[in-house]
Amino acid sequence: MTTSQSDKAARFRALHQGAGAFVIPNPWDAGSARILAGLGFQALATSSGASAGILGRRDGKVRREEALAQFRGIVDATDLPVAADLEKGFGDAPAVAAETIRLAAEVGLVGGSIEDATGDKDKPLFDIGQATERVAAAAEAARALGFPFTFTARAENFLRGNPSLDDTIKRLQAFEKAGADVLFAPGLPDLASVRAVCAAVTKPFNFMVGIRGKSFTVAELEAAGVKRISLATSLYRAAMSGLVDAAREAKDKGTFGYVDRTMATPELNGFMQS
Repeated sequence: MTTSQSDKAARFRALHQGAGAFVIPNPWDAGSARILAGLGFQALATSSGASAGILGRRDGKVRREEALAQFRGIVDATDLPVAADLEKGFGDAPAVAAETIRLAAEVGLVGGSIEDATGDKDKPLFDIGQATERVAAAAEAARALGFPFTFTARAENFLRGNPSLDDTIKRLQAFEKAGADVLFAPGLPDLASVRAVCAAVTKPFNFMVGIRGKSFTVAELEAAGVKRISLATSLYRAAMSGLVDAAREAKDKGTFGYVDRTMATPELNGFMQS
């Protein structure tokens, strides 16, 4: 691969500044990254849920060093810009979030997100003051890099038992003021909520597709003001759904009809490096 990290970063930043919305799919390894690049996507993003799944774990159970190793494999697989789901930054303190941004850049990433979820079921969200301090520290670390790292701040209310649109907007506005380049609130329930969020902030907004009944078309999201559309674990789940269906057919029916529905090996190989 010959494209420099700075060039990738500039291309990624330009996607957020261009007209309309763009889709950023979420591979889980080098092979899926190469397939998505071969299909013509312009950038890639990791998924913490998929990162955990390939290790046989649940979301949130991957150590930082394990995640960074996965990110490097995806970065090295293509010439596309890659951003990462950095969860809560793999620690609570603002300094840890900042260090995670620096380490993300070291493995070749050109963007990444930090969320305001704690991972503690008894107190699932950082209070807005601490959450904003963490965003500010991460944003400062991103700005100190030698290239335009695109830092995304996530407000997790709708996934963590606090479905308050007002509080979500308040958090996103605080994160924007603290220096985030992109804003993200996964789990918004309807297009009216998406429109309200997009109208309340000035930075690009990322919408997450992947929740049944809460996923909308590119045209609908673009009209609502969305700039970036990520797919979260949905592609990984689609692949695993295919695995489960095929394995169940073989085990329970003794038939192999799934073979006729799969991509032929030469076609699959066409996406891979020789």
